Amino acid sequence: MRKFLLLAVLLPLLAAGGWWYFHERSLPATGPLYREYAYITNGKSNTVTVIDLRSFRPVRNLQVGSEPTGIAANPKRNEIYAVNAGSNNVSVIDAEQNKVVATIGVNGRPYFIDVAPDGHRAYVANSGSANVSVLDLDRRTVAATLRVGSGPGLARVSPDGLTVVVSNRADNTVSLIDTTRLVVRSTIAVCLNPEDIAILPDSKKSFISCSSAGQVASIDLKRDKLLTLLDVGKSPVSLALKPDGGELITCNFGSDSISIIESTPNEVLSSQLIGAQPVRAVVSLDNSRLYVSNFGANSVAVYDIDIGKVIAIIPVGTHPDALTLSQSQNFLLVLDSGSGDVAIIQKRKPNKLEPSEYALLTIIPVGMQPNQIVVKSFLLTKPAADGR
Repeated sequence: MRKFLLLAVLLPLLAAGGWWYFHERSLPATGPLYREYAYITNGKSNTVTVIDLRSFRPVRNLQVGSEPTGIAANPKRNEIYAVNAGSNNVSVIDAEQNKVVATIGVNGRPYFIDVAPDGHRAYVANSGSANVSVLDLDRRTVAATLRVGSGPGLARVSPDGLTVVVSNRADNTVSLIDTTRLVVRSTIAVCLNPEDIAILPDSKKSFISCSSAGQVASIDLKRDKLLTLLDVGKSPVSLALKPDGGELITCNFGSDSISIIESTPNEVLSSQLIGAQPVRAVVSLDNSRLYVSNFGANSVAVYDIDIGKVIAIIPVGTHPDALTLSQSQNFLLVLDSGSGDVAIIQKRKPNKLEPSEYALLTIIPVGMQPNQIVVKSFLLTKPAADGR
């Protein structure tokens, strides 16, 4: 009888959107100054959507430059940086006020940005002008412009902050930038169409996916030397590194699979069919779960790394692409590039009422062609202007 009474109370609440209540009740007591937001670049809307991850409600739609693509958070201050490929600049967003406070001009067709671990500099690869803009984030100016290879797609900073690895897609090379002297110290030939970059936590080695070659290049960052080329699946478009650095996962878009690489010996351990056209992946902080967006299947696959098996397939919106985890690791945010929304997947403890570990919690409309997402959690340092 008690169970029936409980269901009689719960079901109307859930039907009326009462899951908001239970979500809020399940959050940790983080205090009135705690904030956690997701920032999404909408390429066709020229906006950045801000979603409050304490309530999963959109709170801002910020006008930025033309064709925003890459976005990154500063690890040391409450700022977000959105790269505008169409207007060749970077919008600086104050995360406490959720407003654009500055714009920094760069060069032709920038797509991505990466912030140094100390929060003082950022690096933007300008694909249309074959150079990298070094941003002084304290002064919000360009500190240097460094010539690299042709068609640079991504500039990634090493965890120790001493090296920037740049993938030059058009001439099949990688440029290594010395951040102390702000010079290109090496240019290394790798494989066809180098794209994504992963750097090990100890900053000694980098891996670069080459989409046209079906390979991943391994580079020694201490000796500036190509170590080996590893054969994976067709069109490896992105890389996901386990937080402990022990294994690297490639999303093989053209072969509907992932490949798992052991980073120390540079060996491909295995390959696994994961879904139609896997495009992005992220690994949980405890190194146990891999989440893969299947662009061609409109779903997300959950892969248990420890047992080497897909344990869940969750339908989402159209053409899922970029994805990230909340601070608690209990919520996965998936950008649906085709339907212009963000799918929120909840990880929970299974029980009799909810036997599955993962469930689609809600879908939040954003803008047209969402490209990238970043999560920023922080404590306010000044009173909120709008009381949020």
